[in-house]
Amino acid sequence: MSYLLRRLPPSRLLLLCGLVVVLGISITALAFALGTGPTPPAKPLPQAVHDTLAGASGQPIEGVSASVQLTDHLLEGASLASGGGGGGEAGQLASSPLLAGASGRLWISKVGHVRLELQSEKGDTQIYYDGHTVQMYDASSNTLYRYTPPAHEGGSGSGAGSGSGSESGSGSGSGATNPHHEVPSVARIEEAISHLSDHANVSGATPTDIAGQAAYTVRVTPKETGSLLGGAELSWDAVHGVPLRAAIYSTTSSSPTLELAATSISYGPVAASVFEFTPPSNAKVQEVTLPTKHTAGSSTEGGERPNVSTRGHGLSTIAVLEDKAKAGGAKESSPTLPEGLQKVKINGIEATELPTELGTLLSFERSGVRYLLAGAVGPAALEAVARGL
Repeated sequence: MSYLLRRLPPSRLLLLCGLVVVLGISITALAFALGTGPTPPAKPLPQAVHDTLAGASGQPIEGVSASVQLTDHLLEGASLASGGGGGGEAGQLASSPLLAGASGRLWISKVGHVRLELQSEKGDTQIYYDGHTVQMYDASSNTLYRYTPPAHEGGSGSGAGSGSGSESGSGSGSGATNPHHEVPSVARIEEAISHLSDHANVSGATPTDIAGQAAYTVRVTPKETGSLLGGAELSWDAVHGVPLRAAIYSTTSSSPTLELAATSISYGPVAASVFEFTPPSNAKVQEVTLPTKHTAGSSTEGGERPNVSTRGHGLSTIAVLEDKAKAGGAKESSPTLPEGLQKVKINGIEATELPTELGTLLSFERSGVRYLLAGAVGPAALEAVARGL
């Protein structure tokens, strides 16, 4: 072979070298296009989880910056414009990046502050979490939704404000970045997976690559039948322990109904200014409150809270919310479905229904009481419960 190369004229030798280089680049590009990036070694799930946590605990993450893709087929097949002309509120709902899918950016600070930005032709949707309050601004409707979880539900508990994204405060931030957290043993992880396996089928740790990072993927499928929840998948960075992809599946499709996945990611400090947010002065502000077992049916300064009850059990449980209907266009204290959704009859009464790939919502009014039913079941199951109320 070396003899033949020596006999080639310089021009042809250069041409041959050039072809080899081009072929090498093409093969490399094809490999990346097919997603054959770095993959971690195959390990049992408990070992993969333990090794990831052990490795991440020794190299705290200063912050995360990522490009992400949100896939959302939740309302696929739902009739959002029936009876509403151009669709109205329902049409606006369907065009939201959160429900239509979008690409965007995600930032997470060392202390656990989060910003998710989803791009849309009709206006971006931005979600902020400062350790205490979740805010979502929808530019298309110029509306700010704000929810503050009760102290026992979460929140960092630290006094850090929303502008401390890249500060190294030792308040409660992201647990994955705290090197003082004890890494559970393989035996403890095996025990936790065993308990989960009583209710769901848990796959092994599948080696893969996501956003150019070596990763593991695990799938959890409920053993219980009767609901529309088909399963969930989680993929995490095998080195840093950061989730890179989360997906929820319906029983009606083998493709994910909801999926948020990183397409590129980098690790390092994030500027505090990234997490600063001031909505437009003319933005509509809606404070989000959720009924709980402690407040349902109890009297408050604003009147009575909606009464919440359930039918069924497990994943096929149906929640029933009952509230006094407001007269004269007064604002409802309980959630209501937007106009323009499909209509069904419940014992002769017109009801508004929103079937999705993961569950159904149904609302109607009878004898001065407004009912809202929700469950991870199909329309027939929800309608059957409604007719029995």
